[in-house]
Amino acid sequence: MEKFNQKKIVAMLAPLGLVAGMAISAQGIAAENTTYAVDGAKTPVKNIAGECWRTAGGVPGPMEACGDKMPAPEPMAEPTPAPAAPTDSDGDGVIDSQDKCPGTRAGAEVDQWGCEVVSNLTINLVEDEFDFDSATLKPAMKDALRDLADQIKASKGHEVVTIIGYTDSTGPEEYNMQLSLRRAQAAADFLESLGITDITVKGMGESNPIADNSTREGRAKNRRIEITTH
Repeated sequence: MEKFNQKKIVAMLAPLGLVAGMAISAQGIAAENTTYAVDGAKTPVKNIAGECWRTAGGVPGPMEACGDKMPAPEPMAEPTPAPAAPTDSDGDGVIDSQDKCPGTRAGAEVDQWGCEVVSNLTINLVEDEFDFDSATLKPAMKDALRDLADQIKASKGHEVVTIIGYTDSTGPEEYNMQLSLRRAQAAADFLESLGITDITVKGMGESNPIADNSTREGRAKNRRIEITTH
């Protein structure tokens, strides 16, 4: 009879031990996962002691309302400063890092390296004028070309010279086009002999007259070359 009672007691205690083990296991899982029971307003559910209920499958912590230590907020990354705009100290349109001639005077025309060039210089070579049907430079024309060459050589920049030849309206248009080109080339050859090399020549024939071709004086003025530096 005594043995029977002992077996009965053991049988009664066994389920209780199983329940206790399951409770401990559940608590371990809940503590490990740190998830809390919450109500419909997402507020932690607390017991009578004011402690938050931990439950498997609840809302993950940490929760400040449950006394958890909250992680420190990550510091905001410093904004990357925008790169400084390139400077152009002398205001010539060429940034300092590429400017080979800093301190250019205000308003001066410069080349791609920031060096001043002989700018907007146009010469109408009508001194003594070209003789009719001639591409031979007159002494006054050569003097003007020497003066131009001296200005270019004195410049710190790199000048490009454009020479355009013209004729009066006498003669065939096609012939005048070739004559105007010969006149431009004659000026280019003379400048090259003075050390000026970056030259472009062009013939415009009898177009763009600057004087009346119906008069002798007007025709003489139209037999000219124009030189532009840039």
